Parts: sequence; C-alpha cells; structure tokens
Amino acid sequence: MPNRTVFFVSDGTGITAETFGNSILNQFPAKPRHVRRPFIDTVDKAHVVLGEINATALREGKRPIVFITLINDDVRSIITATGCKGLVLDMFSTFVEPLETEFGVKSNHRVGRFSDVSESQEYTDRIEAINFSLAHDDGQSAVNLASADVILLGVSRSGKTPTSLYLAMQHGIKAANYPLIPEDFERGRLPTPLGPHKRKCFGLTIDPVRLAQIRNERRPGSKYAALENCRYEVNEAEAMMRREGVAWLSSTHKSIEEIATTILRDLRPDRLVY
Repeated sequence: MPNRTVFFVSDGTGITAETFGNSILNQFPAKPRHVRRPFIDTVDKAHVVLGEINATALREGKRPIVFITLINDDVRSIITATGCKGLVLDMFSTFVEPLETEFGVKSNHRVGRFSDVSESQEYTDRIEAINFSLAHDDGQSAVNLASADVILLGVSRSGKTPTSLYLAMQHGIKAANYPLIPEDFERGRLPTPLGPHKRKCFGLTIDPVRLAQIRNERRPGSKYAALENCRYEVNEAEAMMRREGVAWLSSTHKSIEEIATTILRDLRPDRLVY
C-alpha cells in the first residue's frame, strides 16, 4: 500500500483519532503518510482540510483514509459530505452515537480528551508522577522511594527512562529507575537504597549485541560500549535479579507500551482497573 495518506482530523488535539487509527493501521503491512490536523473547530478550517484531502486524492490517485473525531455537526458534515474524496471513518458516529442510544442519554460532546484539566484529579496525579519520575531518573535520588509505585532496574541503556516516563505520563505511575553498575555486581547485591523496596522492583534486560549498538551511538569505541563488556553486564544483572527474586523481561523486541503493561499487570494490577 505505497503512496497512501492517512488524515487524523479532530477539533481537539487529534491524539485520540491518531492513537485509535494507528492501532487499526498496524494490522496492515503498510507505512502510509500521516497527516494530523488538530483543532479543526470551525467551518472555515474544515473547508481547508477538505481541500487538502481532495488535493491528496487527486495527486495520489487513491482515496486518503480519514479518521475523524469532530463534535460540531456543522464542521463534521463538511468532512463527511459526498464532496469529500477520502474514506472517512467517523469515530464518534461509530461509537458515541450507539452508546447514547444504549445508555439512553446524550453525551456531553466535550471537545478533546484533556478538557477541564484544572478540575481533574487524574491529571494532577499524572503531573505529580511525571515530576517524581524525573527526580528519580537513573538513581539520581533515593528520597521518597517509599512513595514509588514501581522501581525499574537494569544496566545502562536498557530502556528504563523511557518506560518510567511512559508509566508516569500514560498511567500516573510514580516510577523510579536505578542503574545496575559494575560496583553492584562486585558486591553481589542490589543497591542498598532498594533493599526495603524490593517488592516494587522490576528489571529490564536487553540483548548484549543490541545494547552494544545503542551504547556505541552514545560513546563509540569505548569500553562501556564494547560487546564483551555488554555481555558481562547483562549476564551479571540477570543473575542478580534472579538471585534477588526480582521479575524482569527483555526490552529488545518489545515496545514501551508492552513493557509498561507487563509491569502494571505484575506489580500494580489495580491500575488496570479504573
């Protein structure tokens, strides 16, 4: 499916449309061109996007795929009218309207997923979790580890920081992360500050060859990036986590989303129910 374009059109940020659309597109062996058009909240803006969709159809000779989350009926009718040369997938008419019928009530037709953030405890919790994860990145601080929901362990560049931030941003999880370093391997035990919090620990490991590639991008030709050293660190880290009874998984072929979901399932299954 080369030379296909996918539009994500929303009167909010477009994140909902793009997230949902991409989860569907990932079922197909294609890499289409992505175009996000957020804040399309007036008729004039809708006409501009319609022109862009139709111009793309003419240029490519194929219908663009158009995922929309548009609340305003006047705005939505422009994109869904017969004059649109794209294949329009209206997520609100597909899901919201049937639910209105099922529940017997009208939806609040709220624009965007981040409305009323000042009154949202969930949003406040997420900001606190992000600040916590940044303050406890890479073992910077052992203060308030009792407040952590999760403590990630692993050798340098095994994926701890992006996973911590994803957990904080997406799930409001206070995630600290600690690097396992040669001194820890020589002592043969976890870093001392983690002793009282072992039940919150989860390990990340990685294929040594992949680790060497990543480290060479940062410090090429160094002992830190040498394959032999990477093999040593990974083997020692896995052995230590095995001895300490810390669950772990390999980040080599897993997405951050998969890693985060596994951590939640194993350490905080309550956060999967809300």
